[in-house]
Amino acid sequence: MSGRTLAGRALLALLTLYGLALIVPDFARIARPLGSFGLSTNGDGLIYDILGPFATEDESPAARAGLRIGERLDLVAMRCVPIDTTRCAANLAMWGGVIYAMPGRAVTLTILAEGDRPAREVVLVAKQASRSVTLDIAVALSQFAGVLIVLGAAWLVWTRPGPMTWGFFVYVLYFNPGQQFQLIAWLQQWPRAQLAHMVGVNILQAAGYIGLLLFALRAPVDRTEGRWRLVERALPALFILFLIIEFISLGSLFGYRTEFAMRSTLLVGFAVSAAAVAILIGRRRDLTPRDYQRIRWVIWGCLIGLPANLIAEIWQETSLPSSLLGGRTAPDDLLAFFYLLNGLLCLFVVVAVRRRTVVSVGVPLRRATVLGLLLSLPAFLVHEELNTIHEWADLPDWAWLALASVLVYLIARLHEWTTEMADWLLDRTFRQAEVRLEHAGRAIEGAESLAEIERLLTAEPVQALGLASAAVFRQEGGVFRRRASVGWRAGDADVLRAGAPPLPEVLEKPFAVPISGTGLALPDDLARPVFAVPVANPRRAFAVVLYGGHEAGTDLNGPEQELLAKLARVAEVAYGQVERDMLKERVERLESLLGEAAGVKPSPA
Repeated sequence: MSGRTLAGRALLALLTLYGLALIVPDFARIARPLGSFGLSTNGDGLIYDILGPFATEDESPAARAGLRIGERLDLVAMRCVPIDTTRCAANLAMWGGVIYAMPGRAVTLTILAEGDRPAREVVLVAKQASRSVTLDIAVALSQFAGVLIVLGAAWLVWTRPGPMTWGFFVYVLYFNPGQQFQLIAWLQQWPRAQLAHMVGVNILQAAGYIGLLLFALRAPVDRTEGRWRLVERALPALFILFLIIEFISLGSLFGYRTEFAMRSTLLVGFAVSAAAVAILIGRRRDLTPRDYQRIRWVIWGCLIGLPANLIAEIWQETSLPSSLLGGRTAPDDLLAFFYLLNGLLCLFVVVAVRRRTVVSVGVPLRRATVLGLLLSLPAFLVHEELNTIHEWADLPDWAWLALASVLVYLIARLHEWTTEMADWLLDRTFRQAEVRLEHAGRAIEGAESLAEIERLLTAEPVQALGLASAAVFRQEGGVFRRRASVGWRAGDADVLRAGAPPLPEVLEKPFAVPISGTGLALPDDLARPVFAVPVANPRRAFAVVLYGGHEAGTDLNGPEQELLAKLARVAEVAYGQVERDMLKERVERLESLLGEAAGVKPSPA
């Protein structure tokens, strides 16, 4: 359904509200933490953790009630037939590795006989764990990221409706950094509502897998080519298969052991993720250079985001990691970190879909790596210290929020400085271009003609930065005329006017060249200008230089744009000097001619 039709817009709005309703309630966990039974069970009813968010067994309700790892729930006795029973409610509360509940909520568990331990019923009452500053920060970041991702994906459908953006939107409705613990804790009071929610989530998860594959088949140009059409036609059958596996995983609610299905749904996720990356890699050679660079953003977003999300899902919803590693469940703040990594996928996709030309994906990857290194060391060093301080320092919530804001600001500033240093150290090509353009700047300062300045403004950046085109338009008679160019053809535009696209009314600072709507014969494909730099001062605009992207298909990044702007500032002084010299020479020539006509011998200079 097209996102431009009224029905499409309405459906988009409803699904967006639904996606937000799943995760927004978790903001309440920051002000009022949820309780926990300290118990984790898998789809076979196996108890594989009795601590949950608690630090010791003395704090955990499950451990204090005598439950032990390796015991099992009696799924038959607790089956949801009928649904409105206390045992069904307890079974629902344990499903999917959920460890949270409303504080004070009581459940009755039926435990199977195990060795010398008899069958019995155990009553657990959810208890709040100690407040964790790091968990509060992790929850806040995860929920903000989840909300932004859902809204970002909805915005893509709203502005660029089509199967590609709809597929990605359906995927992020479920697979986003936001968590649903608060909503589930509320729904535990109404078993029918919670069961309906689980059915809806299973449908959404299966649809999300198909949405990801549909997006991979069409990104970034929203069309499927050649052999990939067969894969697209198979998606409805795959959806039915995934949905069957999802529904089988609900069998533990009706007395069946279904841990194999729980693991299968997530292993299907790994298979779908691998298939999506393989499709993207397989399609990249069929695209133009610009679209090839866009799909590289998508590929790297998938390589980072998909495994991180699935690792968190498997660790949270199954006992597989615990059985393999022989340890307890992962801390919630660590899981939140993995969910946050999934947010990079949406960020990269929004950039790739929204922009026709993108910078090299290596730029954000370097910055993300630097940020990860900056965050990992402080997190390792202050994790326990923050929680210890929180225990003895009786500070109000606003004080902790202020402290967290200061830490985030300091880390952001450190990240900015470290990123600049990393770019300077690691990007050898950029350093070489910087040196070459510095030499070009000195040559411009010593230029004796406008033609020489304009040659240096076009040829040198093209060579230094590997650009596909460059053109200088000099102001003459109220318009800007093309006087030097590289990568422009004879039939391309020769005259530009201030106030008429692509030029603004006032040329004061560099600007991005509009992709369309200029009405001019500008170069196509890679040579199409993407960035313009005025050669001007507050009183006069001498010229404007239009630069294309890189020959590899990537856009100009921030440091490269700053180099070109710096070169233009040097050229502005040179233009004024050369024009002054030209005017002086013309005045002297006129004086000489007038003197000769009047019979006056010109005075020596």
